[in-house]
Amino acid sequence: MSVRLAVFDCDGTLVDGQAGVVAAMARAFAAEGLAAPDPRMVRRIVGLSLPQAVARLAPTLGAEQRASVVEHYKAAFRTAREGGELVEPLFDGLAGVIETLAARGWVLGVATGKSRRGLDHCLAMHGLTRHFNTLQTADHHPSKPHPAMLEAALDEALATPGDAVMIGDTVYDIDMARAIGVRAIGVAWGYHAPEELIAAGAEAVARDAAHLLELLA
Repeated sequence: MSVRLAVFDCDGTLVDGQAGVVAAMARAFAAEGLAAPDPRMVRRIVGLSLPQAVARLAPTLGAEQRASVVEHYKAAFRTAREGGELVEPLFDGLAGVIETLAARGWVLGVATGKSRRGLDHCLAMHGLTRHFNTLQTADHHPSKPHPAMLEAALDEALATPGDAVMIGDTVYDIDMARAIGVRAIGVAWGYHAPEELIAAGAEAVARDAAHLLELLA
């Protein structure tokens, strides 16, 4: 019996986490005496693993200072989460998409640049944990667009690339999927523009949650 596997990105696809990311990045840079990066640039790196994201935002920093910014970011994000300050709302209709796909027998997964702790907190906060069978995070894999997270999801779900679809809001998600022959669908409500996703090779870009379900029918 064939498996249908849908792997979602998290920030920018399932939830709008940009406010927390921008705030934590500003605090991390400030802790090193650096000016906060432009929020528009921070949006562009959401989806990458943290070391790669900091390197993109501050390419002239030395390795030691970049590593320090990464640690300050982790501490700032953890403090916000534990203090109840972190807001990561689900995008409209995404809870219904997850419920519907699960009811239709899809195996569901997440591939994200978040830490496992951060992802677990996010899914639990929205009551979605029970629906996901495979969770791949930055703790144990190279950053997107390297396909390691998606390959691990396929292995855990006992699925082949032809059985799977990657759903994401950035070109990193699309590139990751295309690298191993997985179908890629973009979403229009995230952090990279729809035309960028199409140019990267997405077969389509969902306008909203209802359209996403149509594309997965």
